[in-house]
Amino acid sequence: MKKQAAAMSRREALKALAIGTVAGTAVTLTSTAVAESSDVTPAVSKGEGYRETPHIRAYYASLR
Repeated sequence: MKKQAAAMSRREALKALAIGTVAGTAVTLTSTAVAESSDVTPAVSKGEGYRETPHIRAYYASLR
C-alpha cells in the first residue's frame, strides 16, 4: 500500500510539472502580446519641452 501511494504522488508531481510548464508558457506569450499591442502616448508632446520663463531666470540668478 505504501508503494502505491508513493507512485501516485510521483505521477501527480509529474502532472503538476507539465501543467505548470504549459501555464507558464501561456502567461509569457500573453504578456508579450499585450506589451507589444499597447499604445504608449508620450506625456509631453513635441515642442513643449524646457522653456526658460521669468521665474526660472530669477531662480538661476539667485544661484549666482
